[in-house]
Amino acid sequence: MRVYGAAMNTNRRITLAQRPDGPVAAECFAADEVDVPVPGPGQILVEVSWLSIDPTIRGWMAYDTYLPAIEIGAEIRSGGLGKVIESNNDKIPVGSTVFGTVGWQQYAVLGADAMVVPEGVEPEAALSVFGVTGLTAYFGLLDIGRPVEGETVLVSGAAGATGSVVGQIAKIKGCRVVGLAGSDEKCAWLVDQLGYDAAINYKTENVRKAINQHCPKGVDVFFDNVGGDILEDAIANLALRGRVVMCGAISGYNDSVPAPGPNNLTTLISMRGRMEGFIILDYFARSGEAIADMGGWIMEGKLTYATDVVEGLDNAPEALDRLFTGANAGKVMVKL
Repeated sequence: MRVYGAAMNTNRRITLAQRPDGPVAAECFAADEVDVPVPGPGQILVEVSWLSIDPTIRGWMAYDTYLPAIEIGAEIRSGGLGKVIESNNDKIPVGSTVFGTVGWQQYAVLGADAMVVPEGVEPEAALSVFGVTGLTAYFGLLDIGRPVEGETVLVSGAAGATGSVVGQIAKIKGCRVVGLAGSDEKCAWLVDQLGYDAAINYKTENVRKAINQHCPKGVDVFFDNVGGDILEDAIANLALRGRVVMCGAISGYNDSVPAPGPNNLTTLISMRGRMEGFIILDYFARSGEAIADMGGWIMEGKLTYATDVVEGLDNAPEALDRLFTGANAGKVMVKL
């Protein structure tokens, strides 16, 4: 028999009411209350405490990607943290804090693939530098970009959750690092606080000329979180055998009609360049090595991280919007 307090009689959710066409509108979301789910064999019931807000949620709301689109009426898909309050899995006891695909709701059932968060790791760190965004930065740069000491690394979306970590890892590896961000304040933060060698305000500067100025020997590794015109400008400045890491293309996620792609892809031929995309799901089995390295760098004072915390489940749509307006600096998350 399940006996809980009055607060656990129902499960409040934020659901998908309609698919977005262009920028995500308030009408795309609805709220409801359903019964608290019951875990099956090998599963756990989690009281959700934190939500990870990521650009990929916008894609999941609209169409099939590397995962099926969210169904109309279902809770918005999202990673997050929660405390185990009921367990049918001997390896994940009640009281554990876990990470998994919890969705925008108060209670979620997770399977055996839920990842237990070690004691002492703060939620903000678990969702940022030790979470999906930190792992994305680590493996995207080091496995796909493969920077070499002395090379130049260019990062778009450099003040975001992933980009801010990418640039710091590149500096740790002995590279010259240039970031692109959307305000003078963010650019100053990249240089003064995170150790970037230079930063470009893509809203006020001629990006192609600025990249050429700050990367006079060309761009050896371009870590792209944005796509669009900035991707084209980076390719125009690619060094011989330069690498483009295709992490995201947030500049086009709200487009009703896809924008034309870069018109200079043939530059990759003459420069013997390479473009490669990746999905962080492919690297979860190796997360331990990334966490060990980044934990060590944090202890040594070589790596830091920033978070942008929004309070309350009902404000999750506003938190998602922050990613597309540029209002955030660092990892956006919701504290329930």
